[in-house]
Amino acid sequence: MAFGFFKKSEKTEKKESTPAGPHYHNLVVQQVVQETKDAISIVFEQPATKISYKAGQFLTLIATVGGKEVRRAYSLNSSPVTDSDLSVTVKRVEGGLMSNWLPDNVKPGSTVKVMEPMGHFTTEFSKTNKRHLVLFAGGSGITPMMSIIKTTLVEEPESICSLIYANRDIDSIIFKNTFDQLQTKYEGRLHVIHVLDNAPVNWQGHSGLLNHDMLTKILERIPDWGIGSTTYLMCGPEGMMKNVQTLLEARKIPTEKIFKESFVQGTIDKDAKKEPAPVGGSGPRAHEVTVRYDGQEYKFVVEPNRTILETALDNGIDLPYSCQSGLCTACRGKALSGQVKLDEEEGLSQSERAEGFVLTCVGHPMTDDVVIEIG
Repeated sequence: MAFGFFKKSEKTEKKESTPAGPHYHNLVVQQVVQETKDAISIVFEQPATKISYKAGQFLTLIATVGGKEVRRAYSLNSSPVTDSDLSVTVKRVEGGLMSNWLPDNVKPGSTVKVMEPMGHFTTEFSKTNKRHLVLFAGGSGITPMMSIIKTTLVEEPESICSLIYANRDIDSIIFKNTFDQLQTKYEGRLHVIHVLDNAPVNWQGHSGLLNHDMLTKILERIPDWGIGSTTYLMCGPEGMMKNVQTLLEARKIPTEKIFKESFVQGTIDKDAKKEPAPVGGSGPRAHEVTVRYDGQEYKFVVEPNRTILETALDNGIDLPYSCQSGLCTACRGKALSGQVKLDEEEGLSQSERAEGFVLTCVGHPMTDDVVIEIG
């Protein structure tokens, strides 16, 4: 749960007294669009000082649900170059706190507290780029893809997009009409291939699970621009992304050409996590951590059964966070020194891990010299 509790502690040392923390905004809801039976898009008015963001990033929405503060990350479906307002898509999840509270309570004129846009599931756009974006999406995983596709079609006139979009049935396709319009407007540059688990009798497209055989057939149908000019992006259910990644690895696609965004913590084929041996002792013990964020430096002691983020919040330090599961990367920082163990590494790429990036929401210090810089 993304709950944050705040209290002061004598163990916390502040270098300066100036308050620091994530940048928050109170946004007014302009419109609520019913995309499907269980999915809505919330369109926010841009404030007087416009919020800048990159295609593929997300907003963290904050609300009080059942007397507790809840934070959830929702990808922006709007494009910074084609849309004047900000828009996120929310799909109801059985038992989900925020995903059910928002459709039931938010309406035009409502004010919602959000954290500044974050996320690294994005790419640099240039008018001189000439590339092929191959995007794999499942269900609500289409949200960041919509932002990226709209931006690519405008910002890169020589680039094309091929979208493979899997859904349960025809009524659950989010943005179906919008994609139909975009395909007509950008004929030859946007190709959308729908895949339905349960297809109607007159369905002319692909049906069934997006498995290895179906993926192979689909990839044979789309233009081949060569490895050097093709970028692969995926966002959706874990099983779908696992199938896509396995196929791309079999085709020897370099890891730097593959980008993915996870909405849920992975459970398939997880390697057993080995606990690093504690340094300087036979058992787990507390370690001091230094965090540098927004021009300030904080020092606090993290107990063995607590994460760095949990301890910071308990000490009244308002660090950025959202999912608290190691997926959204809102809490990402760079370990400048020391050893940090992560309970979950799904949100970080191999190159990010090699550069020393860590996630404070699932991070535990293993030495006393841990220094983390955020932002």
